Amino acid sequence: MPLLQDTTLGIDFGTSNSAVAVRQGRGAARMIALEGGAATLPTALFFNAEEQRTHFGRDAVAQYLSGTEGRLMRSLKSLLGSALLQEKTAVHNTLVSYQDIIGLFLRRLADTAQAELGGLPARVVMGRPVHFVDDDPLRDRQAEAALRLAAAGAGFAEVSFQLEPIAAALDYEQRLAHEALVLVVDIGGGTSDFTVVRLGPDRAGQSDRARDVLATTGVHVGGTDFDRRLSLDLAMPLLGLRHRGPAGREVPSRVFFDLSTWHLIQWLYSPRALRDAENLRNDYSDVRLHGRLMRVLHERWGHRLADTVERTKIAASSTPEASTAMPLDWIEPGLGAALSPGGLAAGLEALLEQVVACARDCVAQAGLGAQGLEAIYLTGGSSALRPLRHALAAAFPATPQVEGDLFGGVAAGLAVSR
Repeated sequence: MPLLQDTTLGIDFGTSNSAVAVRQGRGAARMIALEGGAATLPTALFFNAEEQRTHFGRDAVAQYLSGTEGRLMRSLKSLLGSALLQEKTAVHNTLVSYQDIIGLFLRRLADTAQAELGGLPARVVMGRPVHFVDDDPLRDRQAEAALRLAAAGAGFAEVSFQLEPIAAALDYEQRLAHEALVLVVDIGGGTSDFTVVRLGPDRAGQSDRARDVLATTGVHVGGTDFDRRLSLDLAMPLLGLRHRGPAGREVPSRVFFDLSTWHLIQWLYSPRALRDAENLRNDYSDVRLHGRLMRVLHERWGHRLADTVERTKIAASSTPEASTAMPLDWIEPGLGAALSPGGLAAGLEALLEQVVACARDCVAQAGLGAQGLEAIYLTGGSSALRPLRHALAAAFPATPQVEGDLFGGVAAGLAVSR
């Protein structure tokens, strides 16, 4: 099938969610529906062991939560730049690398775009964070090269990359009627990225925008890190984290940290990991806690627990006037926790300090004070968190916050990138 000329596909391969937009000629970018009528697809795969089939997105999560035998994988983007990317795992009785699994997900995006457009665009622009890996340029380059290779394996011919916050800025620019200096805040599942950029309708048609980008910064903190922190505070103590055993020592904590980290959960189900967890029993004074831990591991409920924590975080941010219940009665009858608005803010305080410090650094590198900005443009699903917005308002009290398309803005901006 020939490639579609004069057509650009923008792909936002996200830690938590992915989106695809297309631009034909010099027209406006439009989103491509990826699952039903939804323009986003959770970056998740479920390998159904009963039917030897692969499921994607919401369907993958639903298959897992329904108790179907198989394996759920999420947050694969977090593996880019790590040695784990080339590790192999059994999928439908075949050993494949995690890079190949990323390629499998990208192939799903390619197939959907091809079905919608009648062919694949000649040009594909993929988003990338400012840093895949903090403070390690070599691993950062390796991460981009691995993603390029996975995209090529998925069938994409000409692949280029654009920083995700710059893509978000280009999407915002389509709606501006005047020139403005803007701080773009892109808080995704795995990273927080920032750009100070000069935008305006008279600049939108220029092919070289390098001089309009005053500064870019990024930090490897995002929504999955927020989930991890809240899981360690709320859920893991119910399984034994910080519990003291008969000798007065705390239960070794590694299993709890891995169980709170989306992309590491799957490794806890190996025979060796299960034996290591079983051997922790003598470190517990209250063996009921150990029983809960082992039930989660034997039933492969790690992602279900992480999903429950994430949903609780979102609900607590949306209902600031009351505490949000986190029911865990599927682990043990009557088990649960609650997250108050104050608890959400306190739990995320240290991480949000890192995020806001990175935003301040971006503005400082641009040679501006807070008063030099006309707007803070928010994109990325985790930018909806109320404590984050409060932290940004405290750092930039005179600058209005503008909410963009939290899940589709980056993909749309990638499609109009030159």
